[in-house]
Amino acid sequence: MNTSSSQLKKTIGMPQAVALYISAVLGSGVLIVPGLAAELAGPASLLAWGGMVLLILPLALSMGLLSARYPDAGGVSHFVTLAFGQRAGALVGWFFLMSVPIGAPVAALTGAGYMTAALGLGDGYRTAIAAAMLAVGLIINIVGMQVAGKVQIGVVLAIIIVLVMAFVFAIPNMESIHYTPFMPNGWVSIGQAGAILFWCFIGWEAVSHLSEEFTDPRKAAIKGVTIAAIIVGVLYFLTALATVGTQSYLHGGADVSLVWIISQALGSWGGILAGLTGIFICTATVIAYAGAASRVAYALARKGAAPQWMSRLSSRYHTPIAAIGFLAICFTLVLGIYGSGLVSLTTLIQLPNATFILTYLGGCAAGIRLLKGSRTGVTISWISFVATAIVFPFAGWAVLYPVVIVVLYGLLIRKRQHNI
Repeated sequence: MNTSSSQLKKTIGMPQAVALYISAVLGSGVLIVPGLAAELAGPASLLAWGGMVLLILPLALSMGLLSARYPDAGGVSHFVTLAFGQRAGALVGWFFLMSVPIGAPVAALTGAGYMTAALGLGDGYRTAIAAAMLAVGLIINIVGMQVAGKVQIGVVLAIIIVLVMAFVFAIPNMESIHYTPFMPNGWVSIGQAGAILFWCFIGWEAVSHLSEEFTDPRKAAIKGVTIAAIIVGVLYFLTALATVGTQSYLHGGADVSLVWIISQALGSWGGILAGLTGIFICTATVIAYAGAASRVAYALARKGAAPQWMSRLSSRYHTPIAAIGFLAICFTLVLGIYGSGLVSLTTLIQLPNATFILTYLGGCAAGIRLLKGSRTGVTISWISFVATAIVFPFAGWAVLYPVVIVVLYGLLIRKRQHNI
C-alpha cells in the first residue's frame, strides 16, 4: 500500500465526466419522484418540474466552475476550505462523507425494490440484490475511475434509451382528460412538490470530489456539466409528463409508476425491463457516490482532518482502498439495520437529506466568495444558494443527523489536539 504521498491518477476524460455527472444526478429520484410529485400536486406538478429544470443549469454550473478552477479530491470540502478556512471545509467534507454510507444503500434498495416489485419477490431478496449492487459499486471504484467512467457511459446510455422508450410507450395512453383538473390541491401543493423535486437535482457536488482525476478539469467540469444538465433536465421532464399523462401514479402506485407505464406496452416483460432499469440507474448512482465519498475521505485524511489510515491507496490501482473499505463496513451495517426491520426505507431516506443540503449550501457559499472574478459565476452561485436555503427547512427532524456529525467531529478534533 502507498501512503498519502501517492497521487490519484488523472484518468477521467470528457465522456466519462458527462456519464458520471448524469449518473450522480439521475438516480433513484427518476424512479419514484415523478409519481410522488403528481400525487401531491396532480398535473400542476409539471409546473414545479418546469421551474426545477430551469434552475438545474445554475445549480450544476456553480459546482462545475469551482471544479474547473480548483480541482481537488476534496471537492466541496476543498472549496469551503479555500473560502472559509480548514475547519469549515473539513466539517462540510464530513457532512458529505457521512451522507453516502446511508444514501448509497437507500439508492440500492430503491433500485432493488423496482426489480422485486416486478417479480413479486419479498424484502429478503430486495436486501440481497441491494447488497450485490453496492458490492459492484465498490469493486469498480477499487479498480479505478477510468474503468468506472467507461462502465458509467454504457450504463447511462442504457438508462437514456429505456427512459425515452418509456415516454414513447406512454404516448398512446396519454389523454387530455388526465390533465384536468390541472391544480386539484391548490398553489401550495406546487411548492410542496418543488421541495421534493429538489432532491432529484442534488448530485452535482458529488463529482467535484473526482475533479483531481479529470484529464482536463476546465473542459470536463464546465462543458461536461452543461451537457449533463441538459440531458438530465429533458429526461426528468419527459418522465414526469408520461407519469401525469397516463395517470400511472394512480394505477401502478406512485413509487413504481414507471413499472406500470412499461408494463402496459410490453406486459410482464415490461415489468422486468423496468426492474432492470431501476437496478442500472441506482448502481450507476452508487458507483458515482462511492467514488466521491472515498475521495473525500482520502482528501480529509491527507489534510489531517480524518484518521490517517483513510489516506492509504492501493499500490496497484492508486485508488483509496482504505476509504472504500470504510464504506463497505458502513454499507453492511445499514443494510443489516434495514434487513432487521428496525427502520423503514422512508426513515433512511430522510437522514442524509439534511447533510446533502448543507454540503450543497457550503459549496454555493464558497462559489459566491471564490468566483468573484466572474459575475456569471457569482450570480449562479447566489441563485443556487438561495434555492438550496429555501429547501433546507423541509428537512425537518433529519437536521439532528448533521448535529450528531458536528459533535463527533468536535470529539475527533479534541482527541487529535490532545495527542499533539
